[in-house]
Amino acid sequence: MARTIFDTPIIAPALRAVARRLLAALGWRVEGALSPRAARCVVIAAPHTSNWDFPMMLLAAFALDMHVRWLGKAALFRAPFGGVMRWLGGIAVHRDRSTRLVSSSAEALRTAPGPLQLVVAPEGTRSRSAQWKTGFHHIARGAGLPIQLSYLDFGHKRCGLGPLLDPGDDVEADIARIKAFYAPFRGRNASQFDAG
Repeated sequence: MARTIFDTPIIAPALRAVARRLLAALGWRVEGALSPRAARCVVIAAPHTSNWDFPMMLLAAFALDMHVRWLGKAALFRAPFGGVMRWLGGIAVHRDRSTRLVSSSAEALRTAPGPLQLVVAPEGTRSRSAQWKTGFHHIARGAGLPIQLSYLDFGHKRCGLGPLLDPGDDVEADIARIKAFYAPFRGRNASQFDAG
């Protein structure tokens, strides 16, 4: 797996210190800590309602000492910024093709050397979506790894990590529990987030 900004010597440790200071300067609180059990996991990133979620996610990941990879639409990886997006942890997703994304993501998580947290936005879009995609659940189950709930709460200017969830056989029940956790949080565009 290619090196990302999160494991680049000298740069990564410096950015971890800068991220906490910058978030504090912006008035944001960082809550929680990454459990050793989540060294490799699937991370839910919600609410996802704005392009501002991306730089905030990067800051939060550094502040929480995470080594994230994230899934993004293939258009983000075109020249001239494709290399930068990959260095920032991005993995291109071709939505118009059948690419075995779930099975290949699960395999990558299982075999990754060292820590790796795969970030997935269950809404699949910044627009309002009542129906969450379940790929994150299938990836976690396929890899035999937990799901880490994470959040960006623009309403109270806080970002952090919630509980770990071991995915079970009942996907709908797990999704209902996860949505209940996210109900109090507000995205930057609050009207576009539906955790109901």
